[in-house]
Amino acid sequence: MRKIFLKCLPVVGLLAFGMQSMAQVKLEEFKNMKPRNIGPAGMSGRVTAIDALHSNPETIFVGGASAGVWKTDNGGATWWPLFDEQPLLNIGSIKVQQSNPAVIWVGTGEGNPRNSLNLGEGIYKTLDGGKTWKRMGLEKTRNIHRILIDPTNPNTVYAAAIGNPYGIHSERGVYKTTDGGETWQRILYTNDTSGCAELVMDPSNPNKIIANMWQHQRKAWNFNSGGAGSGIYITVDGGKNWKKLGKADGLPADPLGRCGLAFAPSHPNIVYAKVEATKNGFYKSEDGGFTWKLVNSDPAQITDRPFYYQEIYVDPKNENRIYDIHSTVTISEDGGKSFSTLIPYNGIHPDHHAWWIHPTNENLIIEGNDGGIGISKDRGKTWRFDEQLPFGQFYHINVDNEIPYNVMGGLQDNGSWRGPAYTWIDGGIRNYYWESLWGGDGFDVVPDPTDSKWVYAMSQGGAVGRYNVTTGQTEFVRPPAPEARKKMRFNWNSGIALDPFDANTVYFGSQFLHKSTDKGTTWSIISPDLTTNNPEQQKEETGGLTLDITGAENFNTIMAIAPSAKNKDVIWVGTDDGNVQLTRDGGKTWTNFRGKIPGMNVGAWITQVQASRYNEGEAFVVSNDYRRGDFSITIFRTKDFGKTWENMLANKGLKGYALCMIQDPTEPNLIFVGTEHGLWVSLDNAKTFQQWKNGYPSVSTYDLTIQEREADLVIATFGRAVWVLDDIRPLRAAAKANGAAQATKLKVIEAPTAYQANFRNAPGYEWSTWGLFEGENRRRGAMLSFFVNHAADTSKAKADSAVVKFYDEAGAQLRMLKVKADSGLNRFYWNFDTKGSRFPGSPKPRPGANEQGGGWPVYPGTYKMVVTLGKFSDSTMVTVKDDPRIPQPRAVYDAKKKMFDRLQVSADKLTAAIDKILDAEETLTKLEGQLRGAEGKDVDSLRKETTKMRDEIKKIRETIFGRNASDRQGITRYADITTQSILGVARQEISGKIAAPTAQTERLVVEAETAVTESVNKINEFVTGKWAAYRKLAESTPVKLFKD
Repeated sequence: MRKIFLKCLPVVGLLAFGMQSMAQVKLEEFKNMKPRNIGPAGMSGRVTAIDALHSNPETIFVGGASAGVWKTDNGGATWWPLFDEQPLLNIGSIKVQQSNPAVIWVGTGEGNPRNSLNLGEGIYKTLDGGKTWKRMGLEKTRNIHRILIDPTNPNTVYAAAIGNPYGIHSERGVYKTTDGGETWQRILYTNDTSGCAELVMDPSNPNKIIANMWQHQRKAWNFNSGGAGSGIYITVDGGKNWKKLGKADGLPADPLGRCGLAFAPSHPNIVYAKVEATKNGFYKSEDGGFTWKLVNSDPAQITDRPFYYQEIYVDPKNENRIYDIHSTVTISEDGGKSFSTLIPYNGIHPDHHAWWIHPTNENLIIEGNDGGIGISKDRGKTWRFDEQLPFGQFYHINVDNEIPYNVMGGLQDNGSWRGPAYTWIDGGIRNYYWESLWGGDGFDVVPDPTDSKWVYAMSQGGAVGRYNVTTGQTEFVRPPAPEARKKMRFNWNSGIALDPFDANTVYFGSQFLHKSTDKGTTWSIISPDLTTNNPEQQKEETGGLTLDITGAENFNTIMAIAPSAKNKDVIWVGTDDGNVQLTRDGGKTWTNFRGKIPGMNVGAWITQVQASRYNEGEAFVVSNDYRRGDFSITIFRTKDFGKTWENMLANKGLKGYALCMIQDPTEPNLIFVGTEHGLWVSLDNAKTFQQWKNGYPSVSTYDLTIQEREADLVIATFGRAVWVLDDIRPLRAAAKANGAAQATKLKVIEAPTAYQANFRNAPGYEWSTWGLFEGENRRRGAMLSFFVNHAADTSKAKADSAVVKFYDEAGAQLRMLKVKADSGLNRFYWNFDTKGSRFPGSPKPRPGANEQGGGWPVYPGTYKMVVTLGKFSDSTMVTVKDDPRIPQPRAVYDAKKKMFDRLQVSADKLTAAIDKILDAEETLTKLEGQLRGAEGKDVDSLRKETTKMRDEIKKIRETIFGRNASDRQGITRYADITTQSILGVARQEISGKIAAPTAQTERLVVEAETAVTESVNKINEFVTGKWAAYRKLAESTPVKLFKD
């Protein structure tokens, strides 16, 4: 019997998907399957824009470089996203119309063009405070760094577009609308590599505006700031006419670069400029910006990284107090002549990009940086970091195989971290559950498969090492040069991979492929230079007017390494300069596919290579070329070691250039792709794609991995931290049918293994948790799924709820419950309980109510779940495992359950007896209602007897439940010893102990049985005696209320 049972109705499963027609399942049908955002928020991420309401500065709007727009209306106690339904989340600027705060403008595309900048597609406007948005044009400008609203005419808006730093195009400069964004006019333009880096409006004259036009261009291997297109321009007629200010006006001679500009709100004739030039300087104007003088040329005070941060702000009440935001924040109290440190390189994250000061309360300041925001209410003396904005920009993601498993990866300017994908701890996933692994800019983190305490981690420029998460022990394992004077080239984000056949073998990329067979202790080079090795692309002198040599522009380097899991001698390599290299003999010889992949631009950036888990000759090459102005979406696939290729994303409707992909290791038809604008899913082996929008925004999706034991998709976003899509088996089921719509009305999905985990108390905090970030934890219990296709049911009566039954291996029914049966995927959780019993004195269940749960939990094993929806039925097996940390012996379980079942017999007897007095109380209530207002001797006599009956019932109740002081005020926790308390002590003795029942348990159960017997006898005596006499008296009246 057992063997037959375990086969579990296979025919329905085989026919469930795809046997009716070629109709395709839509991802909207998986709406009940949403990924969890697990954070972290403790590192937060790059904030590029801040605005707040002048009338109520507790209402703050924050824009992340790639995180969307977020709002708080309580000064940061809670936040929520406003922009998640839009097609991209890359934010450069926010401006609230202060005269009507329901109107908000958002410019997309950040204005700080680092090597990992996020580009935009236009300017957006909301008329309802962010509930709905409309794109108002300027899509081709790509990056909008500043927005100004004319306070006297809010339909007049200015947009400062720096343009695409990687591209050469004319859609950049200063734009103006006078009709609320319906039409735009470009009112200031210099050339096709110059955009507007700063735009400020005279507080006393909205037609007077000063702009910094900035010529700059970023290439993958170089950045240049400055040129003939740069300059400071002034208009006094709203942009109809502009004057370029120069040496004759007191500013430096050309070429200029990026400049910070600021009016003094209290004295608008005073204007400041932080100018990048051949010699950088800090300038002041006392005539409203027409003439200038140099006030500070000390490089230590006024030179940092102008391309990344070059903004200044003036105190609204003190024209001599200036805030200069850059890697730190410095302050001048003497009009720029000298600066001192306000925010050092710690306390609040460095690299500051956004600054907001309340216009009438100079003490209130909000600032944004590479690690979130800080709020000061004492003019910068002290700061509070808000830890609730999960803006983390992850470059990579990986998982280990612990239970629960960990996720790990590195973030832009926030190091590398490891945290739990879910926890067996009460509450959510808090920031302090994450462990710091490595500093700098964080990149790939790879767990050692033989010892999860050790991970490989790295920072920029190939600074790779091994780190022991438990002890903190660290070793630096970057491959050395083959000879002392050989210069090595490591990418900002270097490639690393473990050998699928040997856990001790690791590969690492410079311009060469390095191999270590002893976990990085020693290295050998197994390739020639696999890049183009172009000396013109290896010049370190980058930055233009202000040098910025950090390694961010290291080029001609290996980005991606993919050893085959099918053949130990097959390795694929991708480089930042467009080479795709293959060895089939472990590195002895290499084939370069440069120029041999149809549709791939020669020189395109190879961001990722994946070797197929299914076919030895199959590989996927993720490339993009937006750094040269081409936004095509490309992932190239070969199935024959590169003899032929196809762009598997061509004409498939995806948006945003490709960043990553993964093919499911169990179902080859299931493929996930991450792009700059979201997550995309194919259920038919890349023939078609759909965007995953179920609880997931169109965020830059940088890396993907699958935790194979649990079938979880783990998603690294560049802007919204880490997400986990639990249990992708429903997608596997759909992909197995090539994405065809389900042919049957009901399909139960294979269930993941469930653990009867013990949850411990959360550390650090207990009651006062408001204000703490908590990533969404996985729910407790067995996660179970079934799919409903109402279209496959031609019957008229269609059930909207399903009946779920659980059976043990002997076929005995353990539990039955009803769950909602929505169209598409349904997911619910079983807490391992069996059929329970009502507590004595609890209300009787209503007709059609769910079966009482809460019974003794099942023992670890395999259980059958049958789901029935109308006339349709399907089933699967559910494997339940014990908590691996504290397994429970079967003998102990059986002994405890036997004792519990014995005790439950008494509890059920008590419940049935108490139901009799509950019925009696109900009858008394109805009779009192009938007698209300009636008069006469017989009625008075019945009323008195009714009162006596209530008193009698109250006495019985108090012996069972204790005294009830609900008619008194105050706390009343009487320590009465009652039948219920005696029963509770025995129940607690059984369920609350780890050990099997003892003689003590037996004594307590006997005492409970005795107490229950006494109470039941007392109730029965009452019912057959005093209650029967009362009934006889009452029945002499014409009112009939008694139950026979």
